[in-house]
Amino acid sequence: MKIIIVGAGEVGFNIASKLSSENKKVIVIDKDPVAVKRLADDLDVQVMVASGSSPGVLLEAGIKEAEILLAVTNSDEANLISCLVANMISPTTKKFARIRSADYDDYHDNFKNDAPYIDTIINPEIAVVNTIRRLMSVPDAVDIGSFADGKVKFVGLRIDDKSPIANIRLMDFPAMFGSARPLISAIIRGDKIIVPKGDDKIVPKDLVYFISETEKLNATIELFGKKIQPLKSVLVVGGGRIGLRLAKLLEKESINTKIVDSDLKRCEKLAEQTEKTIILHGDASEKNLFLEENVSDIDVVVATTNIDETNILVSLLAKEMGAKSTITKISKTNYFPLMKTIGLDKVVSPRLSAARSILRDIRKGKVLSAVSVFGEGAEFIEAVALKTSGITKKPLRKINFPKGSILICIIRDDEIIIPSGESVVEPDDRVIIFSKKEDIPKLEKLLTVKLEFF
Repeated sequence: MKIIIVGAGEVGFNIASKLSSENKKVIVIDKDPVAVKRLADDLDVQVMVASGSSPGVLLEAGIKEAEILLAVTNSDEANLISCLVANMISPTTKKFARIRSADYDDYHDNFKNDAPYIDTIINPEIAVVNTIRRLMSVPDAVDIGSFADGKVKFVGLRIDDKSPIANIRLMDFPAMFGSARPLISAIIRGDKIIVPKGDDKIVPKDLVYFISETEKLNATIELFGKKIQPLKSVLVVGGGRIGLRLAKLLEKESINTKIVDSDLKRCEKLAEQTEKTIILHGDASEKNLFLEENVSDIDVVVATTNIDETNILVSLLAKEMGAKSTITKISKTNYFPLMKTIGLDKVVSPRLSAARSILRDIRKGKVLSAVSVFGEGAEFIEAVALKTSGITKKPLRKINFPKGSILICIIRDDEIIIPSGESVVEPDDRVIIFSKKEDIPKLEKLLTVKLEFF
């Protein structure tokens, strides 16, 4: 299996890291020797310092034998040309392109249906705006996503001292909550990932991941001592492309939205491009602006400027002044480990959102989707149970799952089953499994199917 990645930036690096860890033959092409050296030093991939839009370079990389070309450079035009050239040389190679500019939004279908016949277009800004909107839907959530065509949600929630489940053993949940008990998939305590067992206790400051049917999410959240309130007001700091896209999305939902930007000319353009959004000219890193806007009455403050340090400062200031929730956009992934330490749990990255979207969209076969959490430390995996699998035809309590894995949901036709030890997986059921990264090889053997993309 050969995959060619054009672009060795953060998106290319993250995708290459994931694919190479699954024993794919990955070739990365980039003109920047420093970026290429980073990949060569850190990953088991082949690299080329060259232009990924050159026919000769693509031929040398083996485009005719490649199943997939991923064009993820920082240049939309370079990505389009790479796909166009690849299509001319090897029409059967699937093409995925990262396209950021809103100028191309109306032409995505043309790029798919006509030359260069791009199979999937990923816009990092759209991906991160969708991530931000999902986080807004559960104000206290640190992470949130869905499986089974949206019927099942996974949520990461930070536990505080007031939570009803704080200092409670999981084995005591049935007595407390009955059949409505939350299904805890994982506990993140400091730098440790805990796949929970009955005698495990949840303590304050734990980050807890749980699974819920989407239609029961509100009731499940309440078991944690939280409540989902209707989103009424949002303050977006930074009127760049992401801030504008977010404001337009919120306008469609009739959510009161304000954008703050320090550039007067940009404010004038924002006023022309939005309908109901209030545009404010000012510096959100100054307390006076937050005082004037009564930041404590705003549901969510989202920092989306192009400067990470400004976004961090704005979010910390908003929290200090009583903001109910903050979401911080960060581009430098090396900042991520610091965010929890300084009190910022809700952090999003356009590059990581794009990488996650691309990895999700290129999957096929019996593994339907997989989502990494806590960096690359663990995954939620949605797969189809095969007849030959070791997880079918007997109660779960009799199945020897790896220590770092847990089956957390069964989807049978339209039925969502939160399993017990007596539950039985049938062939062709969808299953959702949480697993630590190091236990995935053992899980592969149990499922008798490789947990891979193709």
